[in-house]
Amino acid sequence: MAGIFKATDILLAAQEIETRGEVFYHRLVDTTADKQLRDMFSFLAGEETKHREIFRKLYERLGEVELPAWAEEDEYVDYLKFLLDSHTLFRLGDVEHLKQFMGTPEEAIATAMGFEKDTILFFVEMHEFVPAGEKKYIKACIDEERSHLRLLASMLRK
Repeated sequence: MAGIFKATDILLAAQEIETRGEVFYHRLVDTTADKQLRDMFSFLAGEETKHREIFRKLYERLGEVELPAWAEEDEYVDYLKFLLDSHTLFRLGDVEHLKQFMGTPEEAIATAMGFEKDTILFFVEMHEFVPAGEKKYIKACIDEERSHLRLLASMLRK
C-alpha cells in the first residue's frame, strides 16, 4: 500500500480491511460448530459489509481530496503503510488465504480481536484525513469496532 497520497486511497484501504473482515468472519461461520459463536461471527460479517459500504459511499463523495501536507511526508506514509502491512488480516495473507483459516474457537476469537484492534487504530488515523463534515461516519465505525472488540472479549471469557 506504499504511495498513499490521497484521502481516497486511505478509504480504499479501509474498504479492503472491511472486505477481508467479512471474508474472515464468513469463514468462521462456516467452520464453527457452536451456534452462539456462529451467530456472533455472522453478525460481525454483516457489520463489516455495512462498514465497507459506508467507506465506498464516502469514497464516492470525496473524489480526489488531497491529504494535508504533513500527511505526505515519507515518514507518515511509511507509518500508514506499516499499519496496513502489520494488520492482522493482511498478515494472514490474501483473501484466498483468509477463506482457508483454521483454528480453535479461542484462536478464531483471538485473531478476530487482533483484527478489530488493528482496524480501530487504522480508522483513528484515517479520521484525520476526511473533511470535518464526514468525520462522523469514521467516528461511528470506530465506535462500532470498539463494541465488536468488547463482544469478542466477552465471548473469549466464556
